[in-house]
Amino acid sequence: MNPPPRKPVALVIGAGDATGGAIARRFAREGFAACVTRRSADKLQPLVDAIHAEGGEAYGFGSDARKEDEVAALVEDIESRIGDIDVFVFNIGANAPCSVLDESARKYFKIWEMACYSGFLTGQAVARRMVARRHGTMIFTGATASLRGAANFAAFAGAKHALRALAQSLSRELGPSNVHVAHVIIDGAIDTAFIRDNFPERYALKSEDGILAPEHIADTYWFLHQQPRDAWTFELDLRPWSERW
Repeated sequence: MNPPPRKPVALVIGAGDATGGAIARRFAREGFAACVTRRSADKLQPLVDAIHAEGGEAYGFGSDARKEDEVAALVEDIESRIGDIDVFVFNIGANAPCSVLDESARKYFKIWEMACYSGFLTGQAVARRMVARRHGTMIFTGATASLRGAANFAAFAGAKHALRALAQSLSRELGPSNVHVAHVIIDGAIDTAFIRDNFPERYALKSEDGILAPEHIADTYWFLHQQPRDAWTFELDLRPWSERW
């Protein structure tokens, strides 16, 4: 008796409680096996349980995306045990404001490692598989800092600018191999506990559609994956209707 066919995999690197989790749930609803990662696997259990409760398939992995050996082991484990990675989403943030006068070299480097270098390591590992199959979608989550560096955000802006450049290079190199690479700029506050607890005035705009809903961001990621290859989008920016830009 033949084993059941394996589902395609949507791998979300940095599946937090808001955007990353919403993306994983969206792809699981479309029949993907959602593979989600954070440095602590325990923090993923509520998301994995929620996807299972919705009738989907999900797996949580504790993995440090800054460690090349852990990244290689993660991709090999998923592809050998669960399925081919058809969709890759890089969603690590590392937004930690600080005056450039006070920023330590150690913290600056750590932010770059998290928000950019880990994007290279994980993106490279997955791209090698996708190019061999000549199929796949890679989406990198950007921010306002991807386009402009605000005061007190030198480290974050530098890392996000670099991640955008990485995505551009990947798109130009991998597109001819039928791998769609996209970069999404999230230009606005997202409906998260962090915004609720630290910026109550901004969070109050939720009732007026003034902050981004993670579920609507996830819909956009699904849209990008579904695009026909004669009309691929590389960069797409999302912001609430009332956000100035």
